[in-house]
Amino acid sequence: MNFSYYIAKRYLFSPGSSNAINIITGIAAAGVVIGAMSLFLVLTGFAGLKDFSLQFSTFFDPDLKIFPSSGKTFAFDDVKKEKLNQLQEVAHYSEIVEDHVFLEFRDKQKTAFIKGVDANYNKVIQTDSIVVYGNWLTDNDFQVVAGNGISRELSMGVEQTYTNLLSIYVPKPGKGIPNDITKAFRSQKVVNTGIYSVNEELDEKYIFATTSLARILLDIPENEVTHIELKLTPNVNEEVVLQKLHSIFGDEVLVKNRFQLNDKLYKMLNTENLVSYLVITLIAIIALFNVAGAIIMMIIDKKNNAKTLYSIGASLHNIRKIFLFQGSLMTILGTILGLVLGLVLIILQQQFGLLMITPSLPYPTRITTMSFIIVFLTITVIGFVASLLASSRINQKLVA
Repeated sequence: MNFSYYIAKRYLFSPGSSNAINIITGIAAAGVVIGAMSLFLVLTGFAGLKDFSLQFSTFFDPDLKIFPSSGKTFAFDDVKKEKLNQLQEVAHYSEIVEDHVFLEFRDKQKTAFIKGVDANYNKVIQTDSIVVYGNWLTDNDFQVVAGNGISRELSMGVEQTYTNLLSIYVPKPGKGIPNDITKAFRSQKVVNTGIYSVNEELDEKYIFATTSLARILLDIPENEVTHIELKLTPNVNEEVVLQKLHSIFGDEVLVKNRFQLNDKLYKMLNTENLVSYLVITLIAIIALFNVAGAIIMMIIDKKNNAKTLYSIGASLHNIRKIFLFQGSLMTILGTILGLVLGLVLIILQQQFGLLMITPSLPYPTRITTMSFIIVFLTITVIGFVASLLASSRINQKLVA
């Protein structure tokens, strides 16, 4: 067994000559444990929060979405449809017609987007997962499904009859103010047959309708769309699909995946995660430099022992390694204990909801292998540096 490691292990598990040194060592060890546990809790907490925030996008956002590179629409004729149907990598696709509209229900008004979708839309998006009341669209062109936020703002529920109708208005293009204001808008009265809920922003943004109704209101031809949403077959190479899509549509379109559709949300969550990691790491650095203080106190306490070891032939380098190993062992064992305690707390949170966001929603967490690796490397590296700085204080004068 390595001489320096053997002595370091004996020093670590044997009490010092005074209670003060034992207390300082205990505080240092506790700082390592708490630092590792805190960092692990933060990383698992943000991993869970990220999953919780993004789970709604998996219900609403397709695998790929095609946008016009300029303007509001792009051509999607029979030739392009046939080519898209032949792509084995594309399981389903849905034509989308979308733009601003003005809504009026009884005496309340609101601006929103109408999103016209075809019969394939529920194969691309899990519509049964977002509808919270009522039913999804049928082939009736005079039905809509409104967002929860729109429904609340207009005081509009799910209507079973055609007595309470929602009016949809779209301004006609042109200049000046017409003499008859009713001729300035294309309009249609529809019945709301369902309410969906994804998140607060989307719930206040869209009403879903059939593409036929949306085309009439927005005056968009049959061979044009504003978007196409695609569901890919499992385990396909996304880059290959992108190349094939651009070969069909050319430069008139842009294609975005789910990550690009939510790039702002991803950036925000990753930035918050990074900032929290840096803050906890800074606190851990302060705590772990207690290890350096404990090692320096141990060096003073074991000064006579160090002189004896030097006298019987131990080199100055080996004596420094004793205290370097002691601090490193303290850090490694403290990190492992902190990870175990953090893991126990996360499991208890997942099972019993120790911390609740709302009375019915526990704070989300997710245990990942990367969290263990990041915490272990962060704490042990800081502890090693602190131990190295402390052990470097041993010089010839101390052992002579």
